[in-house]
Amino acid sequence: MSGLPERIARRLTVPLIAAPMLRVSGLDLTLAACRAGVIGTFPTANARTTERLEDWLTRLDAEIADSSSTFAPYCPNLIIRQPRLQEHLDCLTRHRVEMVITSVGSPAAVITPLHDNGTLVFADVGTLAHAERAAAAGADGLVLLTAGAGGQTGWQNPFAFVRAVREFFDGPLVVAGGISDGHALWAARVAGFDLGYMGTRFIAAQESLAADGYRSALCASTLDDVVLTRAFTGLRSSILAPSIRANGLDPERLDETITPADSTQLYGDKASGPRRWHDIWSAGHSVSGVKRVEPASGIVAQTATEYEQARQHTLAMLTDDPKGRLR
Repeated sequence: MSGLPERIARRLTVPLIAAPMLRVSGLDLTLAACRAGVIGTFPTANARTTERLEDWLTRLDAEIADSSSTFAPYCPNLIIRQPRLQEHLDCLTRHRVEMVITSVGSPAAVITPLHDNGTLVFADVGTLAHAERAAAAGADGLVLLTAGAGGQTGWQNPFAFVRAVREFFDGPLVVAGGISDGHALWAARVAGFDLGYMGTRFIAAQESLAADGYRSALCASTLDDVVLTRAFTGLRSSILAPSIRANGLDPERLDETITPADSTQLYGDKASGPRRWHDIWSAGHSVSGVKRVEPASGIVAQTATEYEQARQHTLAMLTDDPKGRLR
């Protein structure tokens, strides 16, 4: 974890972020992740009101102050293109949060006030051009949204993406997409990432805000059940085909020409039919790694064990050759 500040790296059991997920990541999941030794996150929009966001941050700060053991950092996700951006930003600066992840828009407008508070800013980016702009704006770290991520997903191959970004950025990089276990996380580290996002497995955590039916669907699904479609958001999204069928729709006959505005009318919170995220569920390619509903601490413990196994396997593959070649 050489790219991370030591004050953060030393508090992590494994170099992992429990990814921020709309309608899924709440206070309980964030607390459980931080207690287990990984960075806990949540979209500030999940708090619904600024007053509730204030309560969540107050509770997290109190847990850190009272913790007798290592408590990993928490990291709110600030969605840039949202009407309450300034209210949420003011709340985060009042609490002097250690880290913030920005998404859905350039981080330029919020970097100065966050940096003035000593906050690290990680920007979620989906293309090389977005990565270049975020770096130029002063982002401390970048979250590379790659193929196979849940929800509104990326399309870049993670190996190609990280090598291209490393040509101009030497700060912390996070891979978002396809991390289901410690073996994949170790591979990401070898490729040049400092941290991994894990989202889909944490949807099935006992502490998440997901409905029981959603958790059960994840446990019963595999990679082949994930479809890439624009139908429900107007943007590329990874969606569980069984949930599409359960709502009377055919995954093979979806409208891929839909606009984001039209998708909100058809499948948004006020739609008369099935609602995205509520009735029609998302999952990443890593859904094959979801075997059961369990506490977040169990997910982290298993990931840490697998991560160490993968690291030891790599060491065992190395010969005594001074050039460190593999056989």
